[in-house]
Amino acid sequence: MLTPAQRDLIKATVPLLEGGGEALTTHFYRMMLNEYPEVRPLFNQAHQASGDQPRALANGVLMYARHIDRLEALGPLVRQVVNKHVALQILPEHYPIVGSCLLRAIREVLGEEIATDAVIEAWALAYQQLADIFIGAEEQLYTENASAPGGWRGARAFRVARKVVESAEITSFHLVPVDGRALLDHQPGQYIGMRLLLDGEEVRRNYSLSALANGREYRISVKREPGGRVSNHLHDNVQVGDELELFPPSGEFTLSASDKPLALISAGVGITPALAMLDAARHSGRPIHFIHCARNAEVHAFRDWVDAHAAEHPQIRHYVCYSEPREGDTADATGFLSHELLAQWLPAERDLDAYFLGPKPFMAQVKRHLQALGVPDEQSRYEFFGPASALDS
Repeated sequence: MLTPAQRDLIKATVPLLEGGGEALTTHFYRMMLNEYPEVRPLFNQAHQASGDQPRALANGVLMYARHIDRLEALGPLVRQVVNKHVALQILPEHYPIVGSCLLRAIREVLGEEIATDAVIEAWALAYQQLADIFIGAEEQLYTENASAPGGWRGARAFRVARKVVESAEITSFHLVPVDGRALLDHQPGQYIGMRLLLDGEEVRRNYSLSALANGREYRISVKREPGGRVSNHLHDNVQVGDELELFPPSGEFTLSASDKPLALISAGVGITPALAMLDAARHSGRPIHFIHCARNAEVHAFRDWVDAHAAEHPQIRHYVCYSEPREGDTADATGFLSHELLAQWLPAERDLDAYFLGPKPFMAQVKRHLQALGVPDEQSRYEFFGPASALDS
């Protein structure tokens, strides 16, 4: 249990974390991944190289230090991180490794004069407090997944039943359980974790489930990323009949029951969870505004599918925006999604539910536009492809 004096020490490190938290977490990751190869599969090396993962951890540590007196304020961040951990199968034995490396990084980056023994002791207790919160919440999800109909714990073998090219960049994989047993339902917007062995090295990734639960198969739709180790392997090497190991569905970016107008706003491969949400909501009778942004028609996946549902259900309005249209491409607008376009395409009544997903700059822009248009913050939801972070960071 942290004493009041130790809480004060934690809060006193906030200015240091604001100024140098990213350098500290970069050093932490470098040390941990070099010395503990067993945890490397849990971290996306592309996010390391881009700085996204150290930046996200720095933001998370900073938020924790700021709210050390009222941890309930961390609720949304904790839920998001817990779901990502469950999708990747983070286990209790991983936490001592992370904790020891984080404490060493604090001491080595800040120096002994600042990171005194008292500061390190306070952070050790604070880290264990946070770890206990995560471990307890994660165990609850693991247990729920294992005990639910069709559920399981750990990895489960799935076979590629179909492989469908959706655009020049996105391919769908239809996955059925090898054991032939029941399949755990998932909520629209959730994702699965995948474990692969590439060149003798284990890697793990999360992929959104791009179709509604049907009890028979899962569908993921994967974008080929330039230089992406796993996405290129899936596109080029994984064929029908091959087996993949999946972890149970996870994620809290899910469609909530409501009778308010629904806005589904996506860019690029961010369309994948929006597809399941659209499919789930199309029979509800609520107005649906489906807005998708892509470079051009060549890379625009699932347009025909959305158009077909819009034709069948008049309450669905489908809008397309191309930033780099080719000759002959048809779209409702060109360029980038602007405040003016959203004002035109969204219903006049701003009491609506908005879900948006895409590259981080796109989501930051959409969030600002929705706020300016008067959509309540609590009715505006988004999710990250990469490490948990904040759009305001």
